[in-house]
Amino acid sequence: MRFTCDGAGLAPPLSWAAPPAGTRSLALIVTDPDAPDPKAPRMTWVHWVLYDLPPTAGRLAEGAKAPPRGARGGLSSWNRTGYGGPCPPIGRHRYFFRLYALDTRPDFASPPDRAALLAAMRGHVLAEATLMGTYRRPGR
Repeated sequence: MRFTCDGAGLAPPLSWAAPPAGTRSLALIVTDPDAPDPKAPRMTWVHWVLYDLPPTAGRLAEGAKAPPRGARGGLSSWNRTGYGGPCPPIGRHRYFFRLYALDTRPDFASPPDRAALLAAMRGHVLAEATLMGTYRRPGR
């Protein structure tokens, strides 16, 4: 629960193996496709956007407040950079952590939202890894 709004809201620790040859950067997008109600989802809520992660990073530390050295943050659905923990208003929601290996280093003048980053990544994804977790708030 420490990674949610009901706990400390810390960014979870993540780790991965070496990306494929030709990887110039990594991107991480964390989404909840069940917002606001899993029985009647109306939108995909974006919890975290990171890009330009160095291919050698190998991990993100628990509680990361800022992008790791060399990486940059994009905008979440709260219109801010950084991790925002799960806080579903109703029901059990799914949270998808998608890590992309890219053959490019996307460049933006200001922090991009998910749509802008996905558009810049089109045609440049060498590999993708997905981790899915669920969360339901106590008593909801």
